[in-house]
Amino acid sequence: MYPMTKATAMTASAKRKDHPLSMRLPEGDIAIIDRAADLRGRSRTDFVREAAVRAAEEVLMESTLVRMSAEGFESFIQAVSAPAAPVPEMVASLRRRAPWEKATAKR
Repeated sequence: MYPMTKATAMTASAKRKDHPLSMRLPEGDIAIIDRAADLRGRSRTDFVREAAVRAAEEVLMESTLVRMSAEGFESFIQAVSAPAAPVPEMVASLRRRAPWEKATAKR
């Protein structure tokens, strides 16, 4: 492995394109964010960044135009219009009693 020189250190840091983002939030908002971040084992910055990116992706997905051929659209419509098929694992799960239900209760 090659030793890191000042030139390679500068090149490595020059490739990183982080952009600072600053905002002012009420103390109550910070407390909620910190509590949630702690529950996820994340820093406040990581938690807020992830939540903001996820929200931005949702907005972009909602406004993204999906194009397809007439044949593709027809196939899509047929697929979503077809009767749903039961999923055996889900049926079995719904038939089991919940842990908090009494053993004598029947479905």
